[in-house]
Amino acid sequence: MQLNFRKYGSGTPLVILHGLFGSSDNWQTLGKKFSENFLVYLVDLRNHGHSPHSDEFSYELMSDDINELILSEKIENVNLLGHSMGGKVAMRAIQKFPFHFKNLVVADIGVKKYPMHHEHIIAGLQSINLKDTSSRAEARKLLTLHVVEEGVQQFLLKNLYWKQKGELSWRMNLNVLVENMSEILKEVPKELSLTPTLFLRGEKSKYIEQEDFDELHELFPNSEIETVYNAGHWLHAENPLDFYQLVFDFLQ
Repeated sequence: MQLNFRKYGSGTPLVILHGLFGSSDNWQTLGKKFSENFLVYLVDLRNHGHSPHSDEFSYELMSDDINELILSEKIENVNLLGHSMGGKVAMRAIQKFPFHFKNLVVADIGVKKYPMHHEHIIAGLQSINLKDTSSRAEARKLLTLHVVEEGVQQFLLKNLYWKQKGELSWRMNLNVLVENMSEILKEVPKELSLTPTLFLRGEKSKYIEQEDFDELHELFPNSEIETVYNAGHWLHAENPLDFYQLVFDFLQ
């Protein structure tokens, strides 16, 4: 699948992959900062942002999509950064196509299978009947009944756009994403990767905990783990300065 992406800067390539329900829009500020030193690709994964929709959705396919992008752009020695679901896509791409990559940065996701914990978000998104919703404010009011965090509300509602006058639509393929939630939460295959890797965990997040460290080092023996303080799961948005510095220092 040919993915939509934005490209900034010049130098060694840095491909950035967003998380579930996200898009390349979420990374514009940091992406432009990174572009001072790198050729930055901000990618929309399949069924997200401006990339094509498909009923087929898996880490195998999404990693193949990244391989296709790299081949079509004719880039090499690629630095790959992925957050949350995008981090699992990145790890799978590194396992399958190691010859493309120079370094890997995984933001606040481990290799393990995760329990279902998106119920309130899915309920909130599904509560918005777009045929009967005439404004973004109305959509937000419905979402607030399920999702109380203002930052998460704003993040999710970035997916809404006016398809035509008076008709709102989702950029993401919501039904397919919900149907494939077990696929999204599954573990990364236990295949060794020697690519230099930085795992970043949010201080207030529980996605990467102390007991996960041994398994991360086992599958990625050339890895280090750092904590971004004063940040939770959206560590790149909650503490962008420290996040940027840790990534920049590692890639240098």
